[in-house]
This record gives sequence, structure tokens and C-alpha cells, in this order.
Amino acid sequence: MAERREGGNRVNAEQYLKDGERAVDLQRSNLWLIQDPGRFCFGVDAVLLSAFCEIRAGERCLDMGTGTGILPLLLSAKTEAAELTGLEIQPESADMARRSVEMNVANGHLAADRVRIVQGDLREASAQFGRSRFDVVTCNPPYMTGGHGIVNPADAKAIARHEVLCTFDDVAREAAAVLVPGGRFYLVHRPFRLAELITTLVRHGLEPKRLRLVYPQADREPNLVLLGCVRGGKSGLNVEKPLILADANGETTAEVKELYGF
Repeated sequence: MAERREGGNRVNAEQYLKDGERAVDLQRSNLWLIQDPGRFCFGVDAVLLSAFCEIRAGERCLDMGTGTGILPLLLSAKTEAAELTGLEIQPESADMARRSVEMNVANGHLAADRVRIVQGDLREASAQFGRSRFDVVTCNPPYMTGGHGIVNPADAKAIARHEVLCTFDDVAREAAAVLVPGGRFYLVHRPFRLAELITTLVRHGLEPKRLRLVYPQADREPNLVLLGCVRGGKSGLNVEKPLILADANGETTAEVKELYGF
């Protein structure tokens, strides 16, 4: 059965769900997302990235490694993008993303031509879509290098968390290739790889312009970094104020609640 947010919206989801799946209320524009708790489910990083992106009316956006389609769906509610494409290599995840789109269209909460899900390898994005095709590219890439600690490299969670099927160099190269000159690339990653990230981005012609560190609490070390880059942009990085997820009592901060839409 579909989940129901307390005091919130209902959705006709049963015909779109497979065994073990559930429909989750995204709390934005009555949109819902199909998830399988046995596979990799979206987290706070995807929500923060959707809020960090700046997408103008009429722009075309590609989300590389879209998983179950969380970014395109959230961006459909938060922006006036004309076209939102999600690219995902794992067939099961791409299928869930497609069914989420179909479910939201059928329930009247998403325009039929607004979000498109494509199964494919992000390492071949420019070959699949063409060069200089998108105004904006987003990505929530695997954070960990190599296969250290992986029991099953084919596992959906391992693929989402570790660079099993792609490296960050692949991500930066293809983002630069599919972006129009002056196009923007937004990503979320781990701070411990920040030096490598910036070096790789610059090497591929993606100039970092915005940086924001995310802290679990004010007295702890940051555990996420949000980066905004411009293809062919001039040098000059704006470090924005820190984003604190929870206060000293462990309560979600007002800013994060606003980002979530609570």
C-alpha cells in the first residue's frame, strides 16, 4: 500500500508498485516516489542538492546517475525547467524511476512531458544525448573510491556508494561535454575529497563558482559539500555560509525544514 503522510496527501499507487516497494510522499507539489527499502533509497544529500541548484525557466537539465529519479522529481516541483532528464545505468532503478513518473502523471501532479528517464551509462552521456545539449547538469555521485569493503560489487547499494561503474573523472568529463558553454554543473560530495574534486573539475573546464559545506551539527565536522560550477567560467569561488542540519538538541534546523518543504 502507498504511504500516507500524516494529515497529507493520498496517491493511487498500487498498480505501479512491485513486491517490496512503497510509495513515499515527497511533500512537494503532491509528488510521490517509488522506493524499495531493500535497495538504495534517497537521503538528505539529494534534497539538499535540489535546493542548491539554480535552474531558470525554460532550461534543460540532466541528472546523471539519477537512481530512482528523486532529483528530477524534486526539481520539477522547485523550478520552471522545461525539460528534466534522469540518466540511470541500473535497470531496476531506472524502471522504478519511470514508474514514479508515470504514477505522478496519472495522478495529475506532473505534466506528461516534464520528466524523462533514460537507462544508460553516464560515461557515455555525450554520445547518447549529444554535446552541448543541456543548460544544467546535476549529480549525486558515488562518494567512495574503488571497491574497498564491498562484498558484492553488483549490489545496488555498493554501486550507489562506491565508484564501481564510474569515477569522478568520468562524471566531470561527461558533465562538461553535455553542457552548453556557460552551462552549470551542481553536485554533492564528501569534503575529504574536495581537493581532488576541484582539481578534476577545473581540468575538464568546469570552474567552481559556489561552495557550501554541510554540518550535522554546528560543533561537528562537515560531512557533505555542495558545489556549483560553470563550464568555461572565470576563476572566482564564493564560499557560502555553512548549512547546519540539526541544533544542539538534535532537532532539525529551520533552514533545513524549509529546504524539505515542511
